[in-house]
Amino acid sequence: MKKILVTLGLSVVLAASSSAKDALMMATTTSTDNTGLLDYLAPKFEKDTGTTLKWVATGTGKALKMGGNCDVDILFVHAPASEKKFIATGFGVDRQQVMYNDFIVIGPKKDPASVNGLTPSDALKKIKDTSAQFFSRGDNSGTNKKELSLWKNANVDAKSASSWYIQTGQGMLTTINMAAEKGGYTMTDRGTWIKYMSQKGDANTMKVVVEGDKSLFNQYSVVTINKEKCSNVKPELAKKFTNWVVSAPTQKIIADFRLLGQALFIPNASK
Repeated sequence: MKKILVTLGLSVVLAASSSAKDALMMATTTSTDNTGLLDYLAPKFEKDTGTTLKWVATGTGKALKMGGNCDVDILFVHAPASEKKFIATGFGVDRQQVMYNDFIVIGPKKDPASVNGLTPSDALKKIKDTSAQFFSRGDNSGTNKKELSLWKNANVDAKSASSWYIQTGQGMLTTINMAAEKGGYTMTDRGTWIKYMSQKGDANTMKVVVEGDKSLFNQYSVVTINKEKCSNVKPELAKKFTNWVVSAPTQKIIADFRLLGQALFIPNASK
């Protein structure tokens, strides 16, 4: 199992890392990494196939850009509309869904904006009307894309706000920590929330305030980079991973991946 940290000189690191014959290079969203899912899957994939999995965890927007730059062989992301646009450009092929969870809005246990149990639109409107602080990743990630669509549905131009709407430019766990420290709200995927709770234990000051709406569904899929656009990529290894991750044994492995007795992701490759 190999995880590559995103640092200066990323293109050099990726070029060196993807040179090994049996190494698959993946760009993925932070939630598959932060939750520990890829650390859990990678050794099993290598044992079953003889192929080493290496990855860069970043926002889905940046992951798609890496695919368009021919820096990786496969994407594991969660922004379906953007993925389909990426495929329409010709750079992506063989998109297959793997698993899902849901998005949730979390906030202080005291819930100063009194949004507990409201619909996403009503909750966001109330957060805006009360000027309660809301922490957005602001990084074009799949989570950020979904969050912005929810503000749009609520007819709120959150990005024009200056005092209560804070764009962190950070990953999900860091953004949750910032919201907790400042007594504000944020939106996260459930898997990362469970990971956060497992880390904080009794020191956790946050709770789920909005959940269950159909608009909060969060699909994860894999997309292979098209060799006709990127001659350096390894579609045979990408296909090997795709076949492996959607297979019944691996889908069960994903279902069995739990923290605090809760499933972080629900497999749905066959749906």
